[in-house]
Parts: sequence; C-alpha cells; structure tokens
Amino acid sequence: MLSLTSEDWQCLQQVATGQIAERFLIERLVMTEAEDAARCQALISTGELDIVIEQRLMWLQRCYGDIVIWASPKGIADPLPLLWQLWIPLAQQLVEQRKRLGRPLIQGLLGMQGAGKTTLGEVLTLLLEQMGYQTLSWSIDDLYKTYDERQQLQRDDPRLIWRGPPGTHDVDLGMAVLNQLRRGRAAEIPQFDKALHGGQGDRVSSKTVEGVDIVIFEGWFLGVEPVEPERFALGALETEPLPEPIVMEADRGFARDCNGRLGAYLPLWALCDRLMVLSLTDYRLSKRWRVAAEQRLRAEERGGMTDAEVGAFVDYYWQALHPKLFVQPLVAEGGAADLVVEIGEGHGLERVYVP
Repeated sequence: MLSLTSEDWQCLQQVATGQIAERFLIERLVMTEAEDAARCQALISTGELDIVIEQRLMWLQRCYGDIVIWASPKGIADPLPLLWQLWIPLAQQLVEQRKRLGRPLIQGLLGMQGAGKTTLGEVLTLLLEQMGYQTLSWSIDDLYKTYDERQQLQRDDPRLIWRGPPGTHDVDLGMAVLNQLRRGRAAEIPQFDKALHGGQGDRVSSKTVEGVDIVIFEGWFLGVEPVEPERFALGALETEPLPEPIVMEADRGFARDCNGRLGAYLPLWALCDRLMVLSLTDYRLSKRWRVAAEQRLRAEERGGMTDAEVGAFVDYYWQALHPKLFVQPLVAEGGAADLVVEIGEGHGLERVYVP
C-alpha cells in the first residue's frame, strides 16, 4: 500500500484534528499516491491528482471525529490509515459514479465471512451522508425466504440445513426493491431477524426508505456466476481435483445443485451498477477468523461454537460455493469485478486494484 513515513502519518493526524495541511504534505501525498499505479487507477477515476488529494484532506478533517467515535466500540483503535487509504477514496469514487449516472447508484459488494462487508458498509454510509448523499447499506441476508418457506425447502431438499446457499433467498423480491431504488422511488426494504425461531430466523416488518442516492448491496456470494456443470462430474476429478471440502460424491452433488441455482440470481446481479470484492489473500483466513471469534465468545462465557462446529459450518458454505471456484475468477486478471480490495492476515489492507 502507500509508502507513507511515520512523519507523513503524524502530519495527517494533525490535519485530521484541525490543523491546516502544509503544501509540502500535499506534494508528498500526491507523490506517494502516484507510486502505486494499480491503486491509483482503481480508486481515482477523475480529476487532477493534487485536487483529489486536497479534497480527501478536507473530508478527512470534516469526518475524522465522527469516525473515531464510530470506530472505538468496534475495536478499531486507529482508523486513520483505513480512512485515508481506503474509506474516503471509496466514498469519493462512489460520489463520482453517482454523478455520472444521474440516478441512484447500486454498488454491489462481495466478501467472504469475516472480510468486513458490514463494517465497510457502515463507514461508507457515514462518510457519504457527510458528503450529502443519502445512502442505504443493505444485505442479501434480508432477502432470505420466510421461516415457513425455508422449512418447506428443507423438506424438499434436506441438504439445505442452514440458510445462505443459493435457493434460500427471494430473488424476485430483491429485484423489485432494487428496481424501485434505481428509479429513485420510495421502497419497502425487507428485513430479516436471525435470532427468531431459535436462530433459524424469519422476516420481520420492512422499513420504508426514500430519496436514496447510493445503495451498498452486500452478500457473501453477490455477483458470482455459475461455472460449467461438468466441473462437478466424477470424471473431472481425474484431471482437475475439486478443492476441499468438496470430497465425496454427495459433496459434488450439493455443489453441482447450488451452482445450478445460481442462474436465478443473475438478473439480480445485473441490477448492480458496479461490483466491489473484498478478497482475502488466502480464503482459508475466513475460517481462522471465525474460529478465533467463537473462541473469544466462549472465553467471555457468551456461548460460541466449538472449533469443530465452526469447521462444519464454514465447510458447508464452501461445499455450496467454494471461493476457489466462484470468487477467485472474479478477482483474477480479466475478472468481472470492477474493484478489488485485498485483505491479508490480521485484516490488514494489502492492495487495491482493477482485475
């Protein structure tokens, strides 16, 4: 990422807390920004670089206090690096995209469990509303079918033991809502309470929104497309083994059927104007992070799954739509993602690029 020195960060901290940015600092920031051509191309879509940096400094000063207050309960001790390197540039880019469209912008956001989708949606909402753009951060989780509908799904297909895989969402409802939002109309936003029915969850009363400028629509497989069904055939294993935990014939069957259900989601994905992917340097980090989170809950005597339960839970989703098969093609060279934010060990920001 940006090669800023400790002195640079000290200067940025001073600007964030109210001091005027000196010219040497602006020149230094422009120089370091230009050093990472891939990141610059991905995040800065318009305008002279020095003007973009000056605007970013302005927003840093205006928003820093509110972001610190928001970040503290989330355990983010120092939000400045992410605010400068990612959050404000993303917000600026979304504003530019909204202006170009001349209508509400639908920003798709894909990220595996633990990648930070919810956090990013929250902070972008705060920043964009500071910039004067009403923003809705909304999850595909709110499109789950009702409890009764999913009970019937389980009777029809006992493999759908948890909500989440393709087939457990009301795609038509999602399309109706996004179409209303794209047209700038008031919309009834579905909401889902995961705590109901002993953790099975159910839909609750919707909320009405109007005047929305930017929608951040996120989900763990949002934007992924089906692969060739032959990929899951038994003979295919001989030349190109499927990734674990797709091991047994039953695993391949479940993966094949989930892949087949993805086609119904493509019209929903098509309503997104852009797709951003929070990509992990190693998809297995998602499981490690979830194990660590559940261990903390157990240590605090707040419940929490055992390590074995976490393993079975995550493996279920990887059997349904494995990251190597469905996410990696989006972020590889020539992939369909419009923007990739790569996250590494310790949730550190590694790089930002366009595939």
